[in-house]
Amino acid sequence: MAKQVTVNIQKEINPHFKPVWTTDKPYNILRGGRNSFKSSVIALKLVFMMLLYITMGKKANVVVIRKVASTIRDSVFLKIQWALEKFGILGEFKSTVAPFKLVHKATGSTFYFYGSDDFQKLKSNDIGDLIAVWYEEAAEFGSNEEFDQTNTTFMRQKHDDADMVRFFWSYNPPRNPYSWINEWSNSMTGEKGWLVHDSSYKNDELGFVTAQMLQDIERIKNNDYDYYRYLYLGEPVGLGTNVYNMSLFKSMSELPSDDRVIYLFYSMDTGHSVSATSCGCYGLTAKGKVIRLNGYYYSPAGQANKKAPSDLSKDIYEFIKATATQAPYKGARIKKRTIDSAEGALRNQYYKDHGQHWKPVNKLKKVDMVDYVHDLLAQGRFYYLENPLPTGLKHCDSNDIFIEEHKKYMWIEGTQNSDNPQVVKEDDHTVDEFQYMCVSNARDLRLKV
Repeated sequence: MAKQVTVNIQKEINPHFKPVWTTDKPYNILRGGRNSFKSSVIALKLVFMMLLYITMGKKANVVVIRKVASTIRDSVFLKIQWALEKFGILGEFKSTVAPFKLVHKATGSTFYFYGSDDFQKLKSNDIGDLIAVWYEEAAEFGSNEEFDQTNTTFMRQKHDDADMVRFFWSYNPPRNPYSWINEWSNSMTGEKGWLVHDSSYKNDELGFVTAQMLQDIERIKNNDYDYYRYLYLGEPVGLGTNVYNMSLFKSMSELPSDDRVIYLFYSMDTGHSVSATSCGCYGLTAKGKVIRLNGYYYSPAGQANKKAPSDLSKDIYEFIKATATQAPYKGARIKKRTIDSAEGALRNQYYKDHGQHWKPVNKLKKVDMVDYVHDLLAQGRFYYLENPLPTGLKHCDSNDIFIEEHKKYMWIEGTQNSDNPQVVKEDDHTVDEFQYMCVSNARDLRLKV
């Protein structure tokens, strides 16, 4: 038998979430902006549901799913542990990370954590005694059909004492109102058996949103109001024709004297014989600024003798050596080299020539890749050097092409009103490598993860 647990739920859950806490519906969609604490509410709810069985000495299981397994440890795994601690029973559970599980020592009640990228394992596991399933960051999934494939499996494993298996979804609505998950959740509003709940940081009455959080929110609100509406109010604000607000690309005539570059990041989009190769050098400062310091850009257009991968390997190596040893940031550590995941020849050539690996980017839908850049821009932390420190190398020492390509970067007319908006794929090589840099280094750059 578990010890008697006393928790003042009214001090842990905002009144706005009372419909979620008291719901008797089998299907519950929680959508809202960042810092709305919807995930915290679901975590507390799931622990409470399991406790009802544990206090009776019975076993009950819960499944928690994210689209990609590698995101589990730093998100839902920690969130459920946080909720167990709130109820004062974390010590009654043992944890494992291969696979991710939190197991109640006395009853065997278990929180199972899965990535749906390993669907066959998810489908074949016969868990049993199931009372609830939670899909966190549900917008990461490809369609509601992915849920349908697993839900039926879980329903068959219902606990004998439960009236049903309850399902929870939580996500920040994509800015595109025609995203499949926005259309799907809207279609479920008002349906029998479904709760669709909206929230934002403005619904906080208990002081969970700190003064520091509010300062960050206000900064983004002042920099890019539409992005603020999307990120913090959870509003699908839509997509304009131009992808980026160029006023958020801040020029810098020289490096700040009161801030130093502590890390360097290199990112490359490649072309060879047909299209251009762009390699950007970016610096992260101690105060959190992200600066495009320099760029290598080679276009084979109009060239009779085009550069081979061996030529580009040499060029890029010299570019990195020259930029990484510039006096103002020569002590900065090279944190990561990122490359287009479709590029194999130059990556292999570079390793053969120089013994150094380039990490292939984990590509997402274009609209999601763009969103990482939007996050950085809206925070007001991105800058570029108007006149990069000279390396004296050919095809380097200018950020002009970088700015011009971003100015011309546009959505293809008409595709905004679809689940998969597309961009004009012309003169976009610096644009792509900037996206790769933001996506691959999101945690270091304090972007959405």
